[in-house]
Amino acid sequence: MLMGKILCATRGGEASLHAQNAAIALAKKRGDELAFLYIIDLKFLDKTAAPIMVDVENELAQLGNFLLLVAKERASEAGVKTDALCRKGSVRTEIKEAALEIGATLIVLGRPEEKSSTFQLSNLQTFADEIKAETGVEVQIV
Repeated sequence: MLMGKILCATRGGEASLHAQNAAIALAKKRGDELAFLYIIDLKFLDKTAAPIMVDVENELAQLGNFLLLVAKERASEAGVKTDALCRKGSVRTEIKEAALEIGATLIVLGRPEEKSSTFQLSNLQTFADEIKAETGVEVQIV
């Protein structure tokens, strides 16, 4: 049986922790490899001075790498082979590109929290459908 590969987008916070746990459990159950993806999306700084953007980007990269390290350690403790990807760009674009690059067979996205999320659930479902249509990769919202 061929081993699949699960891509789990993560950004820290309670919803991401839940998504990571679900992705780890799925990978363990299915015998799949797992890749965590952290995306540095600086579009919220569009009107900010360039030197500040470099500082913020570096800080977010350090945070992302730390979050990925913690997620990898948790997956490793569960016996799941794991990779970590830290990318810069648009969340919408980078998830799709990363999925294709690593040969993902499933993408796990965390269910948005009520008020503090970039996506509302209906928007996230639309995005999940878009990912499936453009990449052919199944998406599971957890």
